Amino acid sequence: MKKRTLSVFAIAAIMAACSGGKQESAEVVTEQPAETQNVSKENSLSAAEKDAGWQLLFDGKKADGWRGYNQGELPSGWIIEDEMFVALGKGGDIGGDVVYGTEEFGEFELQLDWKIAEGGNSGIFYHIVDEDKHDAPYYTAPEYQVIDQIGFPEKLEMWQSIGADYGMYTPDFEGAVKPAGEWNTTRIVFTEDQAEYYLNGKKTVSFDPWSADWEKRKTEGKWKDFPDYGVAKQGYIGLQDHGAKTWYKNIKIRKL
Repeated sequence: MKKRTLSVFAIAAIMAACSGGKQESAEVVTEQPAETQNVSKENSLSAAEKDAGWQLLFDGKKADGWRGYNQGELPSGWIIEDEMFVALGKGGDIGGDVVYGTEEFGEFELQLDWKIAEGGNSGIFYHIVDEDKHDAPYYTAPEYQVIDQIGFPEKLEMWQSIGADYGMYTPDFEGAVKPAGEWNTTRIVFTEDQAEYYLNGKKTVSFDPWSADWEKRKTEGKWKDFPDYGVAKQGYIGLQDHGAKTWYKNIKIRKL
């Protein structure tokens, strides 16, 4: 008799729980955890990033603000494809590069994701100036080197390698290199006291802009015949089309 009584109570409890669950489900409001709300989607900014002063340079839909170097509109060699900003590889040593021409930046933190075709070569510029006077951004602008470090068809010197301050400071990229076709994250932190380059979370380069060491490297190296190289303390952000298909996304910057 005792066992039978317990069974009846158990069944009643189960039925009550099921009934109560249906009533509660109609009133439940799903709320994202705070940490999820602060994670940005592709080509967007999280609430935390906006609060920290980040601004988006590409939204995945339109190339607003971007144009060809020394041009009024975007070159035909750049397209938007699957919410990525894509260089088709039609450019060369001169021509094909683009700049974000809406605003100049001096001290800044820049971050973006990129991938490159096998054997490809490209770059990220900053402090671009004097477009009417010069043929290409590299006449004036420092460059973060973007390249297929593993599959490039020619021998690469260290000053030409991935994550370098091209032609100036050689990188430490050990453990950070990925094969062509895989996504990389680049971060550049630039102030007048110090510049730092990062590749996939690893610091590749650190230097003091306009220091005695910097001046020596400029006057004795790759840029000795380019008197306006690196002189400007602010300018445009730019992306290079150096003859290889290259994909960019999540391009964002904040002033320091």
